[in-house]
Amino acid sequence: MRLRNNKLSTDKHRCTQIFLDEIRFLSRVLDIRVYLCATVDKFNFRYSHLLIFIILIVAINGFAQPKKQSFDRDLPDWVYKTGARKLPKSGGIYSANAFGAKGDGVTDSTKAIQNAIDEASKKGGTVHFDQGTYLTGALFLKSNVHLQVSEGVTLLASNDEKLYPRKPTRVAGIEMEWLSALINVENAQNVRISGKGTIDGNGQKWWDKYWALRKEYEPKGLRWASDYDAERVRLMLISNSKDVTVENVSLKRSGFWTVQVLYSEYITVDGIKISDNGGPSTDGVDVDSSRYVLIQNCDIDNNDDDICLKAGRDFDGLRVNRPTEYVFIRDNIIRRGGGVVSFGSETSGGIRYVVALNNQGIGTKEGVRFKSAKTRGGYVKDVLVRGLKMDGVILPFTFTLNWNPSYSYATIPEGMTNYPAFWKVMNTPVTPVEKGYCEFSNIRIENVEAINANRIFTAEGLPAKMILNVTFSNIKAQGKEAGTIQFAKNWIMKDVKLQTDNGEPLKLVNSENVNLPEVKKK
Repeated sequence: MRLRNNKLSTDKHRCTQIFLDEIRFLSRVLDIRVYLCATVDKFNFRYSHLLIFIILIVAINGFAQPKKQSFDRDLPDWVYKTGARKLPKSGGIYSANAFGAKGDGVTDSTKAIQNAIDEASKKGGTVHFDQGTYLTGALFLKSNVHLQVSEGVTLLASNDEKLYPRKPTRVAGIEMEWLSALINVENAQNVRISGKGTIDGNGQKWWDKYWALRKEYEPKGLRWASDYDAERVRLMLISNSKDVTVENVSLKRSGFWTVQVLYSEYITVDGIKISDNGGPSTDGVDVDSSRYVLIQNCDIDNNDDDICLKAGRDFDGLRVNRPTEYVFIRDNIIRRGGGVVSFGSETSGGIRYVVALNNQGIGTKEGVRFKSAKTRGGYVKDVLVRGLKMDGVILPFTFTLNWNPSYSYATIPEGMTNYPAFWKVMNTPVTPVEKGYCEFSNIRIENVEAINANRIFTAEGLPAKMILNVTFSNIKAQGKEAGTIQFAKNWIMKDVKLQTDNGEPLKLVNSENVNLPEVKKK
């Protein structure tokens, strides 16, 4: 157990905050809830190790109050290995204000905050802010640093593009140079971002930039390039890192994706709130060619995929060939957005070993969303979705292997020159053609309730690549129509009951060995 030495700081209030954070982390790891008295600010830190010892004894003996968090039987053992295994090393408290940061919402505090982070990284420690709004560009967290964004603190993204240096990364499945994110964790370990404060991406500038470029590009047949050439700032990037925890912070107005977990492992995203993401492609949490990731207790409201698993796009994604695997998604509330849990469309490196347990969708466009394209390749397999509840989710179950052709298939107009290098990469053909077909297989969806849907099933494989071995069990869904399944094989539907406005059966097209669910008229 790591408990910070109170001699490193004379600020009793700050020490109390750090101490309480440690207790809360311990309770999460042990899956217990620790109740602390209201007078904890009067706690004498000389007895802190004793309190830790008592908590451990209580937990071991089973007398602690269970934490309200769902587990279930028959889950694979790997789910209990997901998430960050440890927190930053013990160290002092480093006030960003002492390094010159100003919470007036106007002064550029980028250098001051970065200096505090750099100093904290030397021995490990917490970067703390007085209440206020801090205007900042890209920040780069380092190993053993805890960025504490407490209640009453807002980190506000600057609109000055020069404050976001371009660096090698991967965006929407393609490796390229791109603007840095607002908060960056790169090549680091034992990092924590926590608190009840807000990280605000101030994204309107980036949204406007995208729509202006897309308006110019679409008549030229360049819809597919708009998302890349616009170069919008992501809110948070965790890249090539491990043992990173992001918890309880509010994230809003991201310029592009909100949280991207890229080429990383043992990552926890716990209790964050994402809101006010009105711009295009403002995904919630994107897990991109990463492993052992835990996403839990989040409240996500945005304008594209809410929780999305990705693994590279087309020729470049097949070249990198890194899967997303061992991902546990539980107890999240999903509101607006493209999909409660989405798989793809970047599937080239493969997506496997995923459990989504007891999540909730409210007014989301799609529920369980599987999408790929004819040039992606890869696979999505060994997926379990259990205990999902949906209300007003328009399309609860969707599968497609030919998603959004105007975006998915890049074509450089004849005669065009002087285009970015990555355009050529995106136009490199996948050969043989069959290598571009993604495999959807071994998917279980069970114990699901859906009401106020539109079309319950929307599934479209390919003549040359059917969607295989999907099992639905204990499903109760109500909507306008049952929908259509085509180019599917070996689908089992057990205790699947649909209630629709017209009572018409689920349509099967070019499919083999697919059970039909029970359908009744509303």
